[in-house]
Amino acid sequence: MWSNIRKCLEGYPERLKVARVLVENGLSVRNEKIYLNEIEIPPVRVARVAGVDRRTVKETLNSIKANRELRLIFEGIRSAGYSLKEIAKYLNLGVVEITPVDARMPGILANSAMILAKGGLSIRQAIVDDPELSPEPKLTLIVEKKIPGKLISKFLEVKGIAKISVY
Repeated sequence: MWSNIRKCLEGYPERLKVARVLVENGLSVRNEKIYLNEIEIPPVRVARVAGVDRRTVKETLNSIKANRELRLIFEGIRSAGYSLKEIAKYLNLGVVEITPVDARMPGILANSAMILAKGGLSIRQAIVDDPELSPEPKLTLIVEKKIPGKLISKFLEVKGIAKISVY
């Protein structure tokens, strides 16, 4: 998806910055307006985050409207929802953050989930970064209680895992 967006906005680095902010935040574009699901977001707010002026955001919205491929992508984007990662410790939840060798390698999520299940832990949330959008994609698993130290070595045995952080 990101390679298609980059290709369509080639030659417009400022518009590409706006597109990245839209994608990373799950913001859709409909009728030349920006939405977080059904909440309209003012273009000036997106401009500040992208480090561009409001006119660049408007130009990006016009580019999206004019290009069928971009329009289909941005009309369909939705926010993935909330993340418990930042508040996990206050809720007494466990978090394991996994950095893969190659995020496209199959089995990392499945094997990690199996380790947690065999350890008697239920996954409350799984967050997977898109390797096209994130320079260092991670898999974050949030579980019902703190992760026992004995599981750490089991994660490192999974093919494709470069490193893990537990907190």
